[in-house]
Amino acid sequence: MIGRFSFGADLAKVVAVVGLALCSSAFSCAPAQADFFSDLFGGGREGRPLSGPIPREVVAYHGPEKPGAIVVATSERRLYYVLGDGQALRYGVGVGRSGFEWSGAHHVSAKREWPDWTPPSQMIERRPDLPRHMEGGIANPLGARAIYIGSTLYRIHGSNEPETIGHAVSSGCIRMTNNDVIDLYDRVKIGARVVVQR
Repeated sequence: MIGRFSFGADLAKVVAVVGLALCSSAFSCAPAQADFFSDLFGGGREGRPLSGPIPREVVAYHGPEKPGAIVVATSERRLYYVLGDGQALRYGVGVGRSGFEWSGAHHVSAKREWPDWTPPSQMIERRPDLPRHMEGGIANPLGARAIYIGSTLYRIHGSNEPETIGHAVSSGCIRMTNNDVIDLYDRVKIGARVVVQR
């Protein structure tokens, strides 16, 4: 199951994957910050890298969440999918920029492949130049997949800007590379617990 990647017949998906593969060599892997999350998830590599620009990898997990849960360590800029047996799959993510940080516990309320994007009114107020609606596809800011978090405005989603992964740049959503969000999307179930920690 580790390292699984699904190719659809849709040519747009193949183009997105090829583009990400070409881009990933331009970025280096950022080491995880040594903080509270090192105690929960173990430091260092315990599995082989599975993707770039920040490789996903299997690490130790010593926290309270059950298999199938998602834990977002905002300060570390990592997302953990709990596998069970003392392990989690760690992904690099982009998180909310200053003033858009948040935390809380919710559940996965919906999942969408190549989702459409309708910017919320708060975002339109800040950026009136944004489109009011955008069809799903490679140019869409939500990327290849979106995992909706409870009744919040936030999502875990892909990105057409892989260089932002590992940084605090979003309006609160959790960004992943397209191949990482596809991998997570295929694993996570509707109703799964999502814990976002600052």
